[in-house]
Amino acid sequence: MLRIAVPNKGSLSEPASVMLREAGYRQRADHRELVLTDADNDVEFFFLRPRDIAVYVGSGDLDLGITGRDLLLDSGAHADELLELGFAGSTFRFAARPGTVEKLGDLAGRRVATSYAGLVERHLAENGVAADVIRLDGAVETSIRLGLADVIADVVETGSTLRQQGLEIVGEPILRSEAVLIRRRGASDSPQIGQLLRRLQGVLVARRYVMLAYDVRAEHVDAACELTPGIEAPTISPLHREGWVAVQAMVPRKDTNRIMDELYEIGARAILVTDIHACRL
Repeated sequence: MLRIAVPNKGSLSEPASVMLREAGYRQRADHRELVLTDADNDVEFFFLRPRDIAVYVGSGDLDLGITGRDLLLDSGAHADELLELGFAGSTFRFAARPGTVEKLGDLAGRRVATSYAGLVERHLAENGVAADVIRLDGAVETSIRLGLADVIADVVETGSTLRQQGLEIVGEPILRSEAVLIRRRGASDSPQIGQLLRRLQGVLVARRYVMLAYDVRAEHVDAACELTPGIEAPTISPLHREGWVAVQAMVPRKDTNRIMDELYEIGARAILVTDIHACRL
């Protein structure tokens, strides 16, 4: 039986369960459940603290896990990414009082407060910067004002929270994180893992693409297909109406309305968009 760790709480929890459900796996109805068996798919799910998942997977006690890239790297666990899952994106950056630190090298000898000490220590070591990293739980923005640190390293979205504390972003991002599927380093493949990967990849494609169908005159097919090349190629079928064809193709969801407008301009009609709920490519 395949044993998979899923976040029990936090920003990763609900999106991870939704994605697994869309991939055809049973998920818990009661958030108090900590273990769930999906007998139909021969999978057992363990709902754990997000920070612990990489440790369990790296030790080999669980086969796979869903966690954040930041938590994986911070843990130092013997585990690697298998698949980016496209949710819970975040950016980690350094921040300090204006004028005190301008570039990464200026952190040498400084005190850096963060909730991700392992991640920050690794980044500093890779760049040859020796600094004193202070691990804190929870918000770190006030550590500079209280005199505990000179610099902080934390998740930055708009930067508004930093500005409220009189801080500014320093240098390039430490890391761009998102939810990832992980596996113990060096572990062998299995048919069940392959099936899970195909299902999750199918969910990712279904979320990013829609099916676009339209009718167009035969002489405009080439121009239309340039707009809708599809994943491999569009499907083209003759219509009962002479000189017209029906076209179907997958297009990026984010570009749907622009493509529809451009198709209409070249004479396409009956342009319809359909959601894709699952696929295998």
